[in-house]
Amino acid sequence: MKTRIISFIAMCLFPTLGIMAQAPGYPGYNIEALREIHPWQFARIAYFGDSITDPDNHASKTKYWKYLEEWLHATSYVYGVSGRQWDDVPNQADSLYKQHGNEFDAILIFMGTNDYYADLPIGIWYTETKEQTTVKRWGQPKQVVTRTRRHFDYNQKTLKGRINIAMKKLKTMYPDKQVVILTPLHRALFTHKDRNIQIDESYQNGAGLYLDKYVKAIKETQEVWAVPVIDLGSLSGLFPLIKEQAKKFNAPDDLLHPNDYGHRIMAQTLFFQLLGLPCRLN
Repeated sequence: MKTRIISFIAMCLFPTLGIMAQAPGYPGYNIEALREIHPWQFARIAYFGDSITDPDNHASKTKYWKYLEEWLHATSYVYGVSGRQWDDVPNQADSLYKQHGNEFDAILIFMGTNDYYADLPIGIWYTETKEQTTVKRWGQPKQVVTRTRRHFDYNQKTLKGRINIAMKKLKTMYPDKQVVILTPLHRALFTHKDRNIQIDESYQNGAGLYLDKYVKAIKETQEVWAVPVIDLGSLSGLFPLIKEQAKKFNAPDDLLHPNDYGHRIMAQTLFFQLLGLPCRLN
């Protein structure tokens, strides 16, 4: 039995030259064998996001979700729009519901870089109040006590408030759907005809915050709202602040948006990260 298991793992994980030659977009593994055991095979996946997800963004011809669609034989419902921030997640959720109702399997949310660019305050997850409540310990009389209680903060003008709003909506609207959050990528200079100049992440934004503060808050969502977070910003290895990494991005004046090469790396990362997560929660 152990020999057969090891043989199967080896078959899945060692590169298969024939597949690589026929389909260079594949991750360089025996995709057929991996797909057979992948929980996201044939999944209907909704994508919420910004320009990196937006099918109308021309920095790449093939987006990360298109690679996943090919490798997993999945169906993509894409709602990402350039420039959008976390406060647009509820709108994208409404669009999904209007078009597909509950006829999908999972949602991937890839947001946050524009919240950083917009100088949005990070905010807080909770506010606190003093309230009376009733408790009773085993063998003791019931008593009324005063305790500190926390409440979700739904401030639309902060990142954590926006995430709270979005997650409450999704947990309410789609209680039986998998929701996965992706952290923002590292970012460097972006300019567009002198009308839009975005400095790289080595600078604080107008709120006096670095990008990693926003990434940290987004990571915390997994503890606050019980949703898986894939740290795509770290795991993908995309790092445009180093000139040798620029080949994975659109152009010398656009080190914000990955090109096809960068998107393929993102998709490879997600392919293997999603291998460890259930897709259909039923």
